[in-house]
Amino acid sequence: MILELADIRIAPGQQAAFDEAIQRGIATVISRAQGFRGFKVNKGIESPERYILQIFWDTLEDHTVAFRGGPLFAEWRAIVGPFFAAPPTVEHFELLAKSA
Repeated sequence: MILELADIRIAPGQQAAFDEAIQRGIATVISRAQGFRGFKVNKGIESPERYILQIFWDTLEDHTVAFRGGPLFAEWRAIVGPFFAAPPTVEHFELLAKSA
C-alpha cells in the first residue's frame, strides 16, 4: 500500500468552506478512483489554513497514472482547487513499520 501525503495551504478565512469541499471531493470523486483504499484529513491548529491530506492507494501508479492522468483529477481539482493559496506539496511513502 502507498501513502500519498498532500500538504495543502488555503486562502485565509476559507476554512469552513474548504472543510466541506475537501470532504465532498473525497466522497464524490476520489472514492471512485482505481486503487483508492482510504483517507485521513487533518487541519492545522497553529496554522488554520494548513491541511494534511493522506490518501492510501494500492499502488503508486493508481495515484500517479490512473488518477492524475484520468478525468477524476479534473473533477477533484474543480472542487478543491479554488481554495488553494499555492499548489499542494505531494509526496508518496511506503510503510516501514507500525504499532500493533
